[in-house]
Amino acid sequence: MRKFVLTLLCALSLSSLSAQGYVPSEEVRKSQQEFAEDRFGIFIHWGIYSMFAQGEWYMQNAQGINRDEYAKAADAFYPHRFNAAEWVSAIKASGAKYICFTTRHHDSFSMWDTAESEYNIVDATPFQRDVLKELAEECHKQGIALHLYYSHADWYRDDYPRGRTGWGVAGRDRTQISWDSYFSFMNNQITELLTNYGPIRAMWFDGWWDHDEDATPFDWHLDEQYALVHKLQPSCMVANNHHQTPFEGEDIQIFERDLPGENTHGLSGQDISRLPLETCQTMNGMWGYKVVDQNYKSTETLIRYLVSTASKGANLLLNVGPQPNGALPAVAVERMQEMGEWMKVNGESVYGTTAGDIPQQDWGCTTRKGDRLFVHIFELDYDMLYLPLECKVVSAKALEDGKPISFQRVKGGVLLEVGKVQDKADYVVELETR
Repeated sequence: MRKFVLTLLCALSLSSLSAQGYVPSEEVRKSQQEFAEDRFGIFIHWGIYSMFAQGEWYMQNAQGINRDEYAKAADAFYPHRFNAAEWVSAIKASGAKYICFTTRHHDSFSMWDTAESEYNIVDATPFQRDVLKELAEECHKQGIALHLYYSHADWYRDDYPRGRTGWGVAGRDRTQISWDSYFSFMNNQITELLTNYGPIRAMWFDGWWDHDEDATPFDWHLDEQYALVHKLQPSCMVANNHHQTPFEGEDIQIFERDLPGENTHGLSGQDISRLPLETCQTMNGMWGYKVVDQNYKSTETLIRYLVSTASKGANLLLNVGPQPNGALPAVAVERMQEMGEWMKVNGESVYGTTAGDIPQQDWGCTTRKGDRLFVHIFELDYDMLYLPLECKVVSAKALEDGKPISFQRVKGGVLLEVGKVQDKADYVVELETR
């Protein structure tokens, strides 16, 4: 089929696009501000790995799988139930403000019409539709910002330098390894993504850890690649899920499966920067579709996780793994709908907020928006709640219905008379402060 010719990359001298001394442009700073106000996004992990229903790491975890046998799944990949309008509408109804879509995961399969490889959803499948183009058009139509996930690591291509993962994948010709070839391939694909799909608010990279400075020292030439991103779309932010403190040229800091400052999952021990923050988390246990993983977190848990993330001054990027037929799992849609109902009433205590005056407690957490301090109560065994506050509290009310909440000024803060808080995912009290 027709393939477009890339001319823009040839016109750019990557050696002249150094990110050294990087200062975010005015356009990037605007994107950072919008991003920080959003507080909630949906992650989409989808590729031909959904055909195996074993998660997005199946090619690695299957042990000894042949890459060419794995690739045959593309010939049967026909997601006839994919509907971009339904996807975006369901995500928008959740209260999420942006989508991050996996354009190419570690298995190398591209989910758009790329000229750089025939191993893509248009050329290699009977579906022959550019799902990214359809999704991008619908996002722009419905006012949802679009971020694009792109893998640095690759378990399929011959030219990718051998890293920490993918060793057990059979059928690769290791004599063809060429960093120059692979780097050019990636940059050509990034150029396509940032040239042919309208405004992209962020490029979300993953896989740096496959060649880290301790196990496999390697120069990814990120400064050149980041500069290319900023050159192609001056308002496009750069994020990298490398589990390190941010590198120069990055505009967002990511924490995987943990809130900033926490490291229960073992991937988020890095220091917290002054960049906008984002926590990515799964709705069940996996990122990509896994048929046996129906262990979805409750709506209450998800709402509390979202609010706790906002209380840290961060965004929540909550994952959904579409089925191989292109449909979003029914349970995921149900959770998003229920989160959206809560957000309709309480969203102002999340959107556009900063970290609250009081850090996370056993009873809940706080967020702030100007003179308004939002007290998020998850669990409370008593009718009264003591808040150690330095600011002066002028008034208090329940956010859901405006009901006045009695309070007493006491030494070191205030005592709220909230009554019994039961059967609430999050009971929000709004304090007007001075």
